[in-house]
Amino acid sequence: MSVPSNLNFYIDPSRCIGCQACVQACTECETHKGHSMIHLETVDRAHSTQTIPVVCMHCDSPTCAEVCPADAIKRTPDGVVQSARKPRCIACNNCVLACPFGVPKMQVEFDLMMKCDMCYDRSSVGLKPMCASVCPSQALFFGTHEELEAARPQSAPIDRFKFGEQTITTKVKMMAPRRAYPEHLDVTAALDPLPPPRTLSLGVLNGAR
Repeated sequence: MSVPSNLNFYIDPSRCIGCQACVQACTECETHKGHSMIHLETVDRAHSTQTIPVVCMHCDSPTCAEVCPADAIKRTPDGVVQSARKPRCIACNNCVLACPFGVPKMQVEFDLMMKCDMCYDRSSVGLKPMCASVCPSQALFFGTHEELEAARPQSAPIDRFKFGEQTITTKVKMMAPRRAYPEHLDVTAALDPLPPPRTLSLGVLNGAR
C-alpha cells in the first residue's frame, strides 16, 4: 500500500480556528495508542489568539532519521516518514532535538518516539488522515492539487523551507497568499526581531516630585 501520488496534505494556518477537533481526532487513530500526534500551537499568545496545527512535514531528507543512531525511523517509498520502530528505538531523543519543525515527541511511558505518520493506515488506501477529516475550516486539507486550486484560487502551496543556510523540501505543503507567493519560506528570517530596548523613567530619581 502507498499514498496515491495525486493526493497531498496541505496546511493553511490562516484558516485555523483553534477548535482542537484535529487533536481529538488524532487520538482515535488506531496506531497512536490514544495519544495525539498533532500539536496545536499559539502563534503569539500575548498579542493574538491565532493558532496553527503542527503535523509532521515529511521531509524529503528527514533530519530525524538521519540522526537516529539505531536506524529506527524509516521513510516509505511514497515519502511518508514513519514513527520510530519500537524494536529499534532507544529513546535517545536525538530526533526530538534535531527536527527543525519541532514535531517528534518522546512518549516516556513507552520509551518510544511517536509522531504524525499521516495516518498511514488510512492515507495509504486513499482515505483522509483523521485530522483532515474533521477540520471544520479545512485548515488541514487532504486531496488533489486540482481540488485545492478550485477551492482556494487566491492561495498557493509552499514545500520549501529555509532555516539559515539549510533548505528543506517537504511532502506536506503550506498555503500562502498567491499575491506574495515566495519560492520558499525563510523560517529564521520570519522570526520576530528582538524588541527595542525600553527606558524606564522614575521621577523620584530625576528629582521630580
